[in-house]
Amino acid sequence: MPAAPTVAAPPALPLDAEGILALAARSMFHLFSSISQGMFLVDSSGRIVWVNESYRRFLPALGFSSIDQFMGHMVEDVIPNTQMRRVLETGEPILIDLLTNKAGTFVVSRIPLREERGGGEGGMGEVIGAIGIVLFDQPETTLQPLISKFALLQRDLDDARRELASQRNNPLYQHADGQRRSKYTFASFIGSSPAAVEVKRHARRAAQSASPVLLLGETGTGKELLAHAIHASSARAKGQFVSVNIAAVPDTLLEAEFFGFAPGAFTGADRKGREGKFKLADGGSLFLDEIGDMPLGLQAKLLRALQEGEIEPLGSNKLVPFDARVIAATSRDLPELVRRGLFREDLYYRLNVLPLRVPPLRERRTDIPALVEALGEDMALRSGEAPPELTPDALALLAGQHWRGNIRELRNVLEQVTMRSDSQRIDAAQLERILREAGLEQIELPDTSLNAPDADEEAALLRPLAQQVAELERKAIAAALASTGGNKLATSRLLGISRATLYERMTSQERPA
Repeated sequence: MPAAPTVAAPPALPLDAEGILALAARSMFHLFSSISQGMFLVDSSGRIVWVNESYRRFLPALGFSSIDQFMGHMVEDVIPNTQMRRVLETGEPILIDLLTNKAGTFVVSRIPLREERGGGEGGMGEVIGAIGIVLFDQPETTLQPLISKFALLQRDLDDARRELASQRNNPLYQHADGQRRSKYTFASFIGSSPAAVEVKRHARRAAQSASPVLLLGETGTGKELLAHAIHASSARAKGQFVSVNIAAVPDTLLEAEFFGFAPGAFTGADRKGREGKFKLADGGSLFLDEIGDMPLGLQAKLLRALQEGEIEPLGSNKLVPFDARVIAATSRDLPELVRRGLFREDLYYRLNVLPLRVPPLRERRTDIPALVEALGEDMALRSGEAPPELTPDALALLAGQHWRGNIRELRNVLEQVTMRSDSQRIDAAQLERILREAGLEQIELPDTSLNAPDADEEAALLRPLAQQVAELERKAIAAALASTGGNKLATSRLLGISRATLYERMTSQERPA
């Protein structure tokens, strides 16, 4: 009988630690060289000594027509804005960084290379070079979701830092001098839902204008908070923020409240006279809350003051100029009041230059967890007690309510929860009981039917995850190719991946399983 063929034994790992480390280093080097968008090496002096094939595609954009023109030069002379010199000098890696130069913007990694110590000493020796790795090119598309989220968080963090700095350190925001200053910034308007982000975006744009702003929305939505934030972000931030709640001032006193009065203007008047809110707001902002409740007789005088930029105090024959940016707010339907003759049409058009609709809480239900946390912390600071902790089912119950009073009503509910509950942790059953005790006749439970998958959808989800991801990837590539007419470069940009990655995905999909 012929001898059985000899089967070669599989390669074995080295038995010594140094051999294993050397094998791992070679494997990692070849892995990064093959999957990265580009890689190069510099020696201890910073001179480029090796470039892989992928990196060569960046050379034309850097101003080199051949690899010979690039090799042998100092790294900072041929790669603008590089930090490789810092890695060589400190021996510390820079694992993730953004590099921008003539070739584009890249996510890069820089790793020092150290000499191996001989004589069984172990450890690593002096820095003898460094590796530069391009992890991602076109990060604005490849990492767009991450970059967008980071930008949003960074913007809110910057707003919060400015608010804290203004309240703690900036004397302009301290009330010891008796000045009226804004109390809130855009960071105080809690929420990252599309509705909340949109209203903050429009409010930030309004802050850069000098035109009147009209805030429209139901009671308790945060209109006054946004008025403070608009003033704090405007060029008038150093001026006073003067607020008048028209609904809270008797009609007979409104004119004096707005325009002030001269000495002895009427019986009981101060002998020194008094400046009105318009004059107090000179150089700053005047917030007219509940503008829809203003009497018709005073509306004409307000319109004239806005048009002419001057007021006439009661009992005075002098015209007093003023320069105040007007921010008005109302929870009433102004166009309907205009049609009924209860609000002057010309004043409405004067105020309705930059209208901002502040969304009710039921249109931004995803913000409720963040609002609950912020309101709970604020209540804890005021009362000295720990804030309530709501379970996910309790938060879902809150999200299912109508919230006619919006955030003001939500705060009231949280205060009642804190006072009525025996424990700090609140579940849905406790919350429902407290809401009923508080007089809420109908408790709206969260509707989960829309999120529950049917039998076919559930069966489709009960498959290996890799299979589902591959199927979704095939559909995405097919849709992108159809949208771009088969253009591979345009398809890769649309999908946010490199062209090499697109070819790799297409090849793997064509390969039989």
